[in-house]
Amino acid sequence: MNVDSSKAMGNGPIVDSSISTSSKQFIENGGCIRNDFSFPTGGFPSLRLPVVTSLETNLMARCRRIYAHAHDYHINSISSNSDGETFISADDLRINLWNMEISDQSFNIVDVKPANMEDLTEVITSAEFHPKHCNMLAYSSSKGSIRLIDMRQSALCDTHSKLFEEQDAPGTMSFFTEVIASISDIKFAKDGRHILSRDYMNLKLWDINMDSGPVATFQVHEHLRPKLCDLYENDSIFDKFECCLSGDGLRVATGSYSNLFRVFGCSEGSTEATTLEASKNPTRRQGQTSSRPCRSLGSLSGVVRRVKGADNLGVDANGNTSDFTTKLLHLAWHPTENSIACAASVFTCIMHEADPTKLEIILLEISLQILP
Repeated sequence: MNVDSSKAMGNGPIVDSSISTSSKQFIENGGCIRNDFSFPTGGFPSLRLPVVTSLETNLMARCRRIYAHAHDYHINSISSNSDGETFISADDLRINLWNMEISDQSFNIVDVKPANMEDLTEVITSAEFHPKHCNMLAYSSSKGSIRLIDMRQSALCDTHSKLFEEQDAPGTMSFFTEVIASISDIKFAKDGRHILSRDYMNLKLWDINMDSGPVATFQVHEHLRPKLCDLYENDSIFDKFECCLSGDGLRVATGSYSNLFRVFGCSEGSTEATTLEASKNPTRRQGQTSSRPCRSLGSLSGVVRRVKGADNLGVDANGNTSDFTTKLLHLAWHPTENSIACAASVFTCIMHEADPTKLEIILLEISLQILP
C-alpha cells in the first residue's frame, strides 16, 4: 500500500513513503493476529485455569461461656429475653436471671423453696419470657397453674400479677388428678397475647387478659384415661411432653406415644385435629410433585404419615395400641416457615449403653391447609 506524504496528517512525520504489505492481520483497537502461532507440545505447564468446585458449609457449635453454680436441681427451662441481653434459667424451686455477658453471677427472682422441705406442695415445671415485654415472664407449676409476673414490681417476685388455673369439677377428683394436672410445658404465642400449656391429658390455650379459664382445650390423651393405673405403674404418667405454636398463631402441636404428634387449629371456629407420625423412613407415595409452596398434609406422605383412626382410638400407624416405649417429647415449630422439628425418643434394648434413648431429629413440613 502506497501512502502519499503530501496527504498524510498527524502529529508525527512519515519515515518512509512506501509501506510494504505485511502478513500480519490487524484487528480493531490495536494488536494483530499472528499466523505462525502454535501451542507447544504438552501445553503451557504454568497456565492455571479456574475450576468450579462445590464447598460444603460445616456448622460447629462452640461453647462461649458456661453459666454454672446457680442451681441445686435439674434445670428444666431456659428462655432468652426480648432485650437481647438477659435470659432466665429455671429448676424445680428457683428461677434465676442472667446477663449474657456475665457468667459468674445471677439474680434469683423466683424462689418457691419453703423453710421446711416437708411443706413443699408444688414445684416449678417450666418458665418463659414474654416475647415482647422484657419485664414480664410466666412460669407453670406441678399443680396445673400458670403465674404471670412483672419484674418491675420487686426484685424478688414472690407475688404474681395474674394466676391462670382451671378448677376441677366437683366429684371428679381421683388419685391421679394432681399428677395429670401438672403442666409440663408452656409457650407464649408470637404476639404475646396467648399462652399455650400442656399437661398430661390436654393442650390448653390461655388469654393473658382473661384468667377465668382457658379459651380452648384440645384433648390429646383422653383415650388413655382408663389406663392411668398402668401408666402409673410404668412411670409413663410422668412423661413431660412439650408444645409449640405456629408462627402465625393459627395452629398448635404437641407430641404423644408411638412417635405420634397432634396438630390442632386454634383459630376461632376451627375444628382441625390431625394425628401424624414422625418416622425416619415413612412410606413414600409416588406421584408428580407440584411447585413447593403450599402443600396440604395429605400430600406430605413422603415426610409424615397421617394415622387413620388415631384421632379417636389412639392407635399407631399399624392399628396397634399406643407404644409407651416410643414417645415424641420434644418438638418446635419454625417461627416463620411451616416446619416442625421433632425429637422422637426410641427406647433401645441395649441396656449397657450410657444413654438408653436414641434421638432422631426429623424435619416435618406442615402446610397452611390441613385436610379434614
